Amino acid sequence: MNNHFPLHWQDIDNTLVRVFIFSNFVQCVDFITKITVVAEQMHHHPDIEIFQYKHVRISLSTKDAGNTITEKDIQLAMAIDNLFSP
Repeated sequence: MNNHFPLHWQDIDNTLVRVFIFSNFVQCVDFITKITVVAEQMHHHPDIEIFQYKHVRISLSTKDAGNTITEKDIQLAMAIDNLFSP
């Protein structure tokens, strides 16, 4: 597995994590909707949290691999990065 994670993503307890900041709540929800489409296409689903009304935390790990970071997580992280436009 590649240990070089995409920029801005961190390995926190074997989970790939990034926080995205938006101007408002509606932008957060729009971003999550875009992530949903990509996650379904990849058959790999992140944990998603909205907090402080304009922050979105994405957490990625592969449950089938013992809750560790796999290439699937890295690929989804890169795809999510491509959806982000602050």
